[in-house]
Amino acid sequence: MQVLAGRHDGVEQRPAPPWRRGAAAVAAGALPALAFPAPALWWLAYVALVPWMLLVRAAPTPRRAALDGWLGGTGFMIAVHHWLMPSLNVFIVVVAALLGLFWAPWGALVRATLGGTPSRARTAAALAVLPSGWLMIELARSWEGLGGPWGLLGASQWQVPPALRLASVGGVWLLSLLVVAVNTAVTMLVAMAGARITATVGIVLCVTTVGSAWAWAPAPERSGVARIGVVQTGGIAAGPAAVENRFTRSETLTRKLTGQDLDLVVWGESSVGADLRTHPGYAKRLAALSRTVGADVLVNVDARSTDPAGRTGIFKRSVLVGPTGPAGDAYDKMRLVPFGEYIPFRSALSWATSVGRAASEDRVRGTRQVVMTLPGHQGADSTGSGATDGGGLRIGPLICFETAFPDMSRQLVRDGAQLIVAQSSTSSFQHSWAPQQHASLAALRAAETGRPMVHATLTGISAVFGPGGERVGEPLGTDRRTAAVFDVPLAGGTTPYVRFGDWAVYAALLVVLAFCAAESARSVRRSRRAPLVPPARTAHESAGRPAR
Repeated sequence: MQVLAGRHDGVEQRPAPPWRRGAAAVAAGALPALAFPAPALWWLAYVALVPWMLLVRAAPTPRRAALDGWLGGTGFMIAVHHWLMPSLNVFIVVVAALLGLFWAPWGALVRATLGGTPSRARTAAALAVLPSGWLMIELARSWEGLGGPWGLLGASQWQVPPALRLASVGGVWLLSLLVVAVNTAVTMLVAMAGARITATVGIVLCVTTVGSAWAWAPAPERSGVARIGVVQTGGIAAGPAAVENRFTRSETLTRKLTGQDLDLVVWGESSVGADLRTHPGYAKRLAALSRTVGADVLVNVDARSTDPAGRTGIFKRSVLVGPTGPAGDAYDKMRLVPFGEYIPFRSALSWATSVGRAASEDRVRGTRQVVMTLPGHQGADSTGSGATDGGGLRIGPLICFETAFPDMSRQLVRDGAQLIVAQSSTSSFQHSWAPQQHASLAALRAAETGRPMVHATLTGISAVFGPGGERVGEPLGTDRRTAAVFDVPLAGGTTPYVRFGDWAVYAALLVVLAFCAAESARSVRRSRRAPLVPPARTAHESAGRPAR
């Protein structure tokens, strides 16, 4: 690469212009996005960071390495979230640049551990420190207000069975550690002849870790099948009649499921545009529909309403409707999409509504997760014993963006959910990578928790995954307007991730803290070894006549 200036064949080369190096950093940072759907080049994730890391390790100064880290992080954020451009327009560059700052310290860390000719101990440390540093970035930007955990590097492995088994041990976080560790080792193999033995040992350890998880991690304990109907209505033209038209189409498609011996029918996000309490006609029609198909219907209400605490506003609400009407607790969406469903710091950022399709009014967030119980189905309980407290299948609803958060599905399973159901709508991003990326997250959540997951959308892609993250049936693409039935395998047991949680994150934090402590101690030792007297002068210089 011309951006890596220096000597070549004995000829001194000019440093590349700063803009060229910066452009190379942005492009290198964007490369890992190809590992995610729609390209879904999962294997690329294991080498996609190498060009970026080679560039950063050759930075002439720590400041330049931090700048390359920031620019690469900006490129990564733009590439992973490029489908948001219709909503945010040029504002996406501002958001990406702000989030890209998280990678500035990581850039300095790459240069500190891999730059120059590091010792064997330092290269060995890099195999743990650089993945851990990356994971701290993923953890920080996973906060809902910063966009949430979309585009975690480990999520690119959603279709790789050994990786999914590893996710059941340490969640998507452990997969991210694995991917960055392999990239670090490959960087050593490419550019650091003295570190190739260390790099080879690192790759062997990564392969051994995956193999051990595949061989020894407990597999889900299969315990029955639930028949789930998924209704995907397709797009509806906006206008005064849109609410009624969407409801009527959903009714029509649902009736086609009559006689299918279903346990549950799931509609997508925002499938009902009116509050069922203030519009009882819709509630009566849903109850009649439930009697017709012989199963409860899980709908999603996107309307102005009032919750039990007396709060009034627009809620995204999952409601289970049976033969006699809405039953049990409803679930209000807790984690809202920044700018799409609320504007963070609205008093300062309200201008975002003038440059894109940002929310004109903040949605009201829910306060707790809910597990719903279906009547009649004898599924497995959370311990795999085969019985349930209420005699029916327990489902844990999530809404749209919430499927990106591994802690939410984990908590639902800890609360007894046997089936995770996500209701989503990506109608604003139909012709982008977003629908496929969103659906792929269900595979990870299923593998992490050992519970099957149904991802039902208004306009596609709807998909179902078994308790090991394996695909169940054929997904419903964005071109489909249909109702389909999936035989969903149920499972009991408890995965290590459900039992122990985000231990991989805490381990990475300890690694980073230990490295910082070691570097601080090293700096102190250097300062103590520094000479306390001026250096001796040569025979040809003096205080009055210093050497030139």
